[in-house]
Amino acid sequence: MSAVQNTRLGIILMVATTFVFAMQDGISRHLAGEYNVLMVVMIRYWFFALFVMAVAGRQAGGLRRAAATSQPLLQAFRALLLITEICVMIWGFTRLGLVESHAVFASYPLLIAVLSGPVLGESVGWRRWAAIGVGFLGVLIILQPGIGVFQPDAVIPLASALMFALYGLLTRYAARRDSAATSFFWTGTVGAVGMTAIGFFYWEPMTAPDWGWMAALCVTGALGHYTLIRCYEVAEASAVQPFAYLQLVFASTLGVLVFSENIRPEVAIGAGLIVAAGLFTLWRERQNR
Repeated sequence: MSAVQNTRLGIILMVATTFVFAMQDGISRHLAGEYNVLMVVMIRYWFFALFVMAVAGRQAGGLRRAAATSQPLLQAFRALLLITEICVMIWGFTRLGLVESHAVFASYPLLIAVLSGPVLGESVGWRRWAAIGVGFLGVLIILQPGIGVFQPDAVIPLASALMFALYGLLTRYAARRDSAATSFFWTGTVGAVGMTAIGFFYWEPMTAPDWGWMAALCVTGALGHYTLIRCYEVAEASAVQPFAYLQLVFASTLGVLVFSENIRPEVAIGAGLIVAAGLFTLWRERQNR
């Protein structure tokens, strides 16, 4: 298969991934509106851990090789940081909805650029700093600080974006000594243990229809991770990463059509600035490489 074909397939897989993850977010919003967020994420992680172990078991060396790492504290911290970010983001869905949560969360690539210097020692040129400034102007337009309509809840997805950006940078840092398979294994297994230690105390009985939605949540989670893995196997990350912003489009569409949310003009303008700045930042990173 040629490089062009690989890139084309990678783009298709990335679009599919963003669609699946948007559906997962919609299901998460429904379930978290009815049950405790910690319990919902815990059950989701049980299935995710089984999926991770099944994937690792099919690789050469099996579970032992996937679990082998010289930096267990870093890997464990990554996993716990991610489950915290997921819980915060889903909580944000119940407070703000899908549209506004994803509009603010779209700033995470800019946060990665900001933190790449102190965490990874990477340099950020003036062009990317300018793009970061434009992106955060978009965040301010959405949050409207200092205006009477400002909601403190609006900082929830921003906190989630910050945690996800740090998680992404720590994943890059871990990749200097561990394989992607090892990081993936620790993310799923340690995350499941951590969520069980907390979420088990918040168990609530679920109705039969909602168990069906929970099953759908687990399947979409595993499917999304599978298509994402395949995406990065067949194409360079820099070529497909811009299409990750489609999750904002899909999630917003779901929020409007299913949950009767509204897209405020300032949210649309702010999200546009964030996405434009993020795309420019990704382009500059690719040019520098």
